[in-house]
Amino acid sequence: MGASGRLLHAVLMGAPGSGKRTLALRITKHFQLQKFSSGDLLRDNMLRDTEFGVLAKVFMDQGKLIPDDIMTRLTLHELKNFTRESWLLCGFPRTLRQAEALQRVYQIHLVMNLSVPVEVIRQRLSARWIHPSSGRVYNLEFNPPKAVGVDDLTGEPLVQREDDRPETLNERLKAYEDQTKPVLEYYREKGVLETFCGTETDKIWPCVYAFLQTKVPQIDQKASVTP
Repeated sequence: MGASGRLLHAVLMGAPGSGKRTLALRITKHFQLQKFSSGDLLRDNMLRDTEFGVLAKVFMDQGKLIPDDIMTRLTLHELKNFTRESWLLCGFPRTLRQAEALQRVYQIHLVMNLSVPVEVIRQRLSARWIHPSSGRVYNLEFNPPKAVGVDDLTGEPLVQREDDRPETLNERLKAYEDQTKPVLEYYREKGVLETFCGTETDKIWPCVYAFLQTKVPQIDQKASVTP
């Protein structure tokens, strides 16, 4: 429930490398919100070979973006199981069509947008490596794996995403900006957009924490802002 006793539907937005995943994990650790990540939903459905997973894999294998309608159907299908819980969407919606489709089914009460300088994002992503099957993310500068090049839990090799490489990153960031600019304007006009600016997740987090304290019950009322 939100601070007013109603269910709260929230969205966390930010460019690739802005720190969405880290902040989403901190938010759900401290506040009564169920997190839904579009990336995690895709990975799970692909591993289970669901209808959505099979469809998504076809597009990804061809190097194409997954169409709006597939991502929207996947997300809405998952949210149907959580009608009595407050939730946080991370990575969805990314286009105006997705935002409008979501709004037709659920009222969105709060949208948090992370604004991080492009130079900082470039630096972060150039040092980012992932464990493909789980989605675990490592950063060679501030969150390195225990052993070079392998996942801490499985010992399997880490990879650098093709679109994290410098030669494709600029195009990816430009595409994100073009896609999400209308989405941010859409939510700004509805009066639910709150933007948090900064260069470090640890400095943005206290502002997000203080803001959410007025909106969502905490899991432990005695907990501090410490991640």
